[in-house]
Amino acid sequence: MKTTAISTVRTEDPANRDAEWRLPSDTTVFDEIVADLSSTLFSSFRRKDQRRKAEQYLQGLLTAPGRKSIRNIAAQVGGSSAEQGLHHFISSSTWDWRPLRAALASHLEQIHCSQAWVVRSTHIPKAGEHSVGVDKLFAPQSGRTFRGQRAFGVWSVSERLSAPINWRLFLPHQWVNDHERRDRAEVPEEFGTESLEECAVAAALDTVRLRGGRRRPVLVDLRQGGVAKAMARFASAGLPVLARVDASYPLAVADRALPGYGAGALPARRILEMVKGMRRPVHWLDAETSWTSRTSLAAAVAVTCPAGPGAGHPRQLLLVGEWLDPARPPAQVWLTDMTQLQVAPLLRLTKLTRRVDRDFSHVGEATGLRDFVGRSFRGWHRHITLASAAHTAVVLARDDYGMARGVVPVSA
Repeated sequence: MKTTAISTVRTEDPANRDAEWRLPSDTTVFDEIVADLSSTLFSSFRRKDQRRKAEQYLQGLLTAPGRKSIRNIAAQVGGSSAEQGLHHFISSSTWDWRPLRAALASHLEQIHCSQAWVVRSTHIPKAGEHSVGVDKLFAPQSGRTFRGQRAFGVWSVSERLSAPINWRLFLPHQWVNDHERRDRAEVPEEFGTESLEECAVAAALDTVRLRGGRRRPVLVDLRQGGVAKAMARFASAGLPVLARVDASYPLAVADRALPGYGAGALPARRILEMVKGMRRPVHWLDAETSWTSRTSLAAAVAVTCPAGPGAGHPRQLLLVGEWLDPARPPAQVWLTDMTQLQVAPLLRLTKLTRRVDRDFSHVGEATGLRDFVGRSFRGWHRHITLASAAHTAVVLARDDYGMARGVVPVSA
């Protein structure tokens, strides 16, 4: 399949909003990457017309200017005559997106040796009220309320690159309990009420099933609550976890030799402040600032998590704190069951979230991860699966390390 690569991928990095990335003028390497990806992903289609439409849609995601709506994609790859066929392929066809996601995950694993899975919350603003899952929601990152959808993407990530391999759409209780809405959006019966934290955890556990039992450490944000239950669910699945938690989350010091032992549950921030003498410098590379070398102070403390409903018996965990300013409280607080690791590799593992944020803003936005304009549950999943494939094609071609494939910043 011959593909003319997207000319620019704009970043939303507030420190450099005018920065752009462009693919090389000779698109031979990029075309080879897209062809290889298409062959790997679309082999699960039984019919040639489905494979052809999948290739068209992927090409449109990579070439259509502006919003990656079905109309804009059709205009790029076949004109108005292609729109109806692509609309049916995405919104009304019967093909299952899960084999494509499994193939995408395997393909990425062979290429970049994933270090972890990062569960990232994605907010998708919507003007209307009929798209599946739309509600008035709160975005913790911006501190603002918005109308739209919220989804959790599971990103396969290494220091070199990241790409989403699985998705779970959050359904507010209004959607779960309204049978008319459910029927109109074709929401499967197995999807019931769940909290945001439960949705995030389920996305990661679904990925284990998708990958045939293969596991990677999971990085997930649990600052809104549900920590004990989430940690127990990960443990039951045999899935290592590194969870960001609120600084006020109560924990008990498990090391007899440390201050606070025997004092019962204490806020995580207080425990870390009591062991400031254990802090050590950790050097790491910042993916958000073109691999600038940075240093933080970090400490790890053995703790137990108070048992709650469904959490089981308390077990020993590590509380990890990071200080960007030694005179101020910890900037980030993490909880993990990977107690065999030292504080330095654990802190560097948390920085993979910055790799994901960078790739989402530099690439994912431009390849349509937030652009589906249909209303159905299945349509959303099919679109975002193919948009994930488009994102993967770009990050594989872009290769930040040494720019080995010829990708250069516009300013260079």
